[in-house]
Amino acid sequence: MSSPAPPKSPELSDKSKKYDRQIRLWGEHGQTLLEAATICLVNVTAVGCEVAKGLVLPGIGGFTIADGSTVKEEDLGNNFFLDSSYLGQSKALACKQLLQELNPDVDGDYVDESVDYILANRPNFFDSFNLVIASNLNEQSLLLLANRLWESNVPFVYCRSLGMLGTIRLQLKEHCVVEAHPDNRQYDLRLEQPFEALRDHLEATEVTNKVPWLLVLYKYLKVWQKQQGDGRQAPTNYKEKTKLREAIREEMKSDEENYEEAIKAVNTAFGAGVVPSSLKAIFEDDACEQLHKKSDVFWIMAKALKHFVVEENKGLLPLAGVLPDMTANTDSYIALQHIYRQQALQDADQVYHKCQDYLKQLSLPADSIDERTVRLLCREASGLAILRGTRIADEYEKSCRLLPLVEDNELQGTLTAYNFALRAYERFLSECGSIPGECAVEQDIGRLKSIASKMLNDLGLHVNLSDDVLHEICRYGGAELHAVSAFIGGCAAQEVIKIITKQYKPIDNTFIYNAISTESVTLKL
Repeated sequence: MSSPAPPKSPELSDKSKKYDRQIRLWGEHGQTLLEAATICLVNVTAVGCEVAKGLVLPGIGGFTIADGSTVKEEDLGNNFFLDSSYLGQSKALACKQLLQELNPDVDGDYVDESVDYILANRPNFFDSFNLVIASNLNEQSLLLLANRLWESNVPFVYCRSLGMLGTIRLQLKEHCVVEAHPDNRQYDLRLEQPFEALRDHLEATEVTNKVPWLLVLYKYLKVWQKQQGDGRQAPTNYKEKTKLREAIREEMKSDEENYEEAIKAVNTAFGAGVVPSSLKAIFEDDACEQLHKKSDVFWIMAKALKHFVVEENKGLLPLAGVLPDMTANTDSYIALQHIYRQQALQDADQVYHKCQDYLKQLSLPADSIDERTVRLLCREASGLAILRGTRIADEYEKSCRLLPLVEDNELQGTLTAYNFALRAYERFLSECGSIPGECAVEQDIGRLKSIASKMLNDLGLHVNLSDDVLHEICRYGGAELHAVSAFIGGCAAQEVIKIITKQYKPIDNTFIYNAISTESVTLKL
């Protein structure tokens, strides 16, 4: 008799398989946040479609396109989503259908209305989205939309793509990064100040060539501490670390891998667990000190974390509970891993209970913060970051932020000059109602130069854009090049995912790219 067929894999497994590579980057919890998010795309330009494509493929929850225009001949040359069969049709509907084909898991919607019409008649339309993306607007529409989103505290990503130039501007009122994913993460091992369970295990375990290097290092650290006789817990300079390494090497009997690993680890095994300056600034922030009913849950958790560090853990962070790989027999490594994980859970549990106390004091629901979220925050405590952004409208007023961009009466570098030239281009669209360079290049260069000069003078920047830069802007005649739009769109989609998942630090706040020279720069404006 044949054996019964194995049960079908649950739907979650199929989804995990589909998104496997990206889940390795931002985890199941990051994927869950992405799938719960809805975004609005204003204007389906080539760069706008590329941003949306970069979000639909990894499984954004839903998207809505807002564009009141129809498909024209020029759209066919720069937007690979469209062909001649769509001429004269709603651009929003066409791109919505084509984007949805990329991933049936994603909900798509559209409105055949311009951003100006929506802001004038339904200004609350944008409030329900997790994030809004827009591209290639004129100055008036850009500022109206940006100001509305700032008031509603909705993150905004604005992209420009014109000829060989592209920019991205993020407008974030306040953004909390929980998982920064640092390139060189330092493991918190607490060898110099072992917690009780770890100390008992280290003292009771015999050091052989089969145990993890951590036990080897602890054994010789204890010897080093006795030799110093001054109460110091760990070596801090090159000379002291060299002495500890030599002590371990002298005791090696043969090619013992765990001893070799212990010698290598001397440089990185000590000093973790202390509060870094970035976290100290979060602890001292008014938002952390003065909680209220409308406080973001991040700040409630931050205050609970501060209480744990200062009042309950002698100034040390909660244990992350993560160990590096080590050469050792399986049982020995698992036993050590279990001790770290248990202590991490215990520390996170104390922080969680303090969170519940604060929620109760604020008369907020207990389920506003769950244990899993607190454990994640505790594990990543050393890398927590807060970004507080500026309004896009601030760039159009006199600002000291812009002064460093000017040196000896010249804009620093062509990239900065191109950024101002693109803004002058947007003002040209608002004031003249036409695209510079579309019909009369030479005449428009003069008009654009006049607009740019007035714009820079109004900002208090007594400089002028070179004729070459302005000629380059006019030469494009408003055209997008798909290769440039694809690059900018991909970069912008990456920033959107960072914001939604609260992982990795987004740019702060302007990215400029010149495809002619393949140069880029990030500025804080």
